[in-house]
Amino acid sequence: MKRLLSSAFALGLSLAAMAQGWPANYGGVMLQGFSWDSFEDSQWTVLEKKADDFAGCFDLVWVPQSARASNATSMGYDPLYYFNQNSSFGTESELRSMIQTFKAKGIGTIADVVINHHGTNNGWFGFPAETYKGVTYQHQASDVVRNDDGGKAATEAARLGVQLSPNADEGEGWDGMRDLDHNSPNVQKIIKAYEKFLLEDLGYTGFRYDMVKGFYASHIADYNKAANVSFSVGENWSSNGDIMNWINYTEKTSAAFDFQFRYNVRDAINNNNWGLLKSDNNLNHDPAYRQYAVTFVENHDMQDRGTTNNYTPDPIRKDTLAANAYLLAMPGTPCVFLPHYKAYEKEIRNMILVRKMVGVTNMSNYTWFRTGTANAAVRVSGTKGDLMACMGNTANYVPSSSTYTKVISGYHYAYYVSNSLNTAWVDLPGGTYDGAQTVTLTAISGNSNAKLVYTTDGSTPTATNGTVVSSGAKVNLAAGGATVLKVGLLVDGVVKGIASRTYNIVDFQKYDIKIYVNADEAGSAWASASTAAAHPSINFWFWGGNHATAKGSWPGDAVTTVETVKGKKWFVKTFTIENSSDNVSFVFSVGTGTPQTVNLNKVTETTFVTISSQKDGANYKLNAVTTGIENIQAEASEPALRDNHYYTLSGQRLTEKPTQRGIYIHQGRKIIIK
Repeated sequence: MKRLLSSAFALGLSLAAMAQGWPANYGGVMLQGFSWDSFEDSQWTVLEKKADDFAGCFDLVWVPQSARASNATSMGYDPLYYFNQNSSFGTESELRSMIQTFKAKGIGTIADVVINHHGTNNGWFGFPAETYKGVTYQHQASDVVRNDDGGKAATEAARLGVQLSPNADEGEGWDGMRDLDHNSPNVQKIIKAYEKFLLEDLGYTGFRYDMVKGFYASHIADYNKAANVSFSVGENWSSNGDIMNWINYTEKTSAAFDFQFRYNVRDAINNNNWGLLKSDNNLNHDPAYRQYAVTFVENHDMQDRGTTNNYTPDPIRKDTLAANAYLLAMPGTPCVFLPHYKAYEKEIRNMILVRKMVGVTNMSNYTWFRTGTANAAVRVSGTKGDLMACMGNTANYVPSSSTYTKVISGYHYAYYVSNSLNTAWVDLPGGTYDGAQTVTLTAISGNSNAKLVYTTDGSTPTATNGTVVSSGAKVNLAAGGATVLKVGLLVDGVVKGIASRTYNIVDFQKYDIKIYVNADEAGSAWASASTAAAHPSINFWFWGGNHATAKGSWPGDAVTTVETVKGKKWFVKTFTIENSSDNVSFVFSVGTGTPQTVNLNKVTETTFVTISSQKDGANYKLNAVTTGIENIQAEASEPALRDNHYYTLSGQRLTEKPTQRGIYIHQGRKIIIK
């Protein structure tokens, strides 16, 4: 969609008061608080309970479209109502409670605004009427573009004797729902009232506009100025030049998702070429547009949706942490995908804390230091110091210790920060943890004699108050309740750069999980692992947490134990999850290790794994279904069985009886709450 600005329009752009679009020098990070079909993870009550964990890391949470949709179970992209805010994710009262709780924690809520099209509940043009504050709002047939649904709407209108809009659709259509004419005064009146309702009544902070390629960007400018919104981002799934034009045509009242940033990350990972991260075809490379770049590496439209019809997934299947490390180091406003956050909460929260410690904003400048195939390194200048982010083979690029200190690292990523920060770093984010934890303290300073001083009672560390240690020291946090850890940099008797973390360390009950594997459908290469073979066997190569193969070398332990579950035979092996950070990762193979599967990472629950006949590169794909904990092992059977707490399948103790549907552990037994 392209539309040129007239000279009069351009003059008006410079003179008119306009909405902010997206704040300049903004240091916030956004969470996409849903994925496709995340009807349990994204319930308003569930997200509200995460407010304490989100606080201090996420400044904005983008949530699903919150009004009642055309279908009883819906992600909200088939809107039916505007002012009826009872959706698949909860009631209006639950929505209001979540928004207010977020606001009290310093978190803004971003509404998903779906206004390209609208549903009906009485034939083709029977839009529902809604009354809000004494005014009735209702779309009419004349609000529907004349070429809606490829002319099908016009045929139906002629049959019914009703008149459509004289205007054609300004952009892409949405088959099956009525595409609205945004030149209609009635449409404009309804949408402006709706957006004021979202901001001023419900308490939303800003808008995420769905499918903005369906109508002219000038309408976004009109709506945003009427609402006077500070945060607006559009889903313009286009090339970089079109996205820039769209931002301009909104009179810069809106930011846009940086799709090309995402594709650069995907291409670098899929092609095993980290140098592809360096690109000049995205928004955040351009100083004039960084302010308006909302960067991301995956979203609900790109994730693997399983068997969804007419859908081609484009997920990032590996190096998810490295992808997020790059995302959270760079300028623009990063938007983290909920499944990534759930899988790597500690690591992603640490990345965000480093970003904020350095002061990286949506307008920060950056310089590339390495852009080879094996690795890439970029220095980003924050308001407080510099962040050097390395992706790929991080061992091949290590900045000088006289200038930088490494604070976090993992598979294919490392963060270094400039010593000029003169502060302390704590490598465990605050929050609730099951079982004793170990925290590593780091001194960030150019002074080789710098020390650290810490307290665990919430008092302020000074040269005479606290425990003095060297950089790299570890602090053990025992289970038993709340601990406020404060750590300061101690140089020449002066304490500065104090870092503070609040922890709630609770007891952990270890439990057993089973890993069931079946290769009957994997093809002839896996014949020796067929449960119908004379002597069936499969190799488990596993690692992570407290686990390592007994054999100690590839291809791992040969498993011959077979169990029948629901009429199907499975190889099975049992593992004990010892603490909250414990998990097991797997690769399965036959014979001497060929063929083998892709990785199954960080398993903490009983899981059924079917090896596919399809491949991801040279290795076979997996289909894994998690069903819950089996055979709970109590550390002390009598007291443990009288434990009246409820536990999640990952072993996290809940403070109250859960109300969300799911499988839980109570008094040593697996229970289902419906």
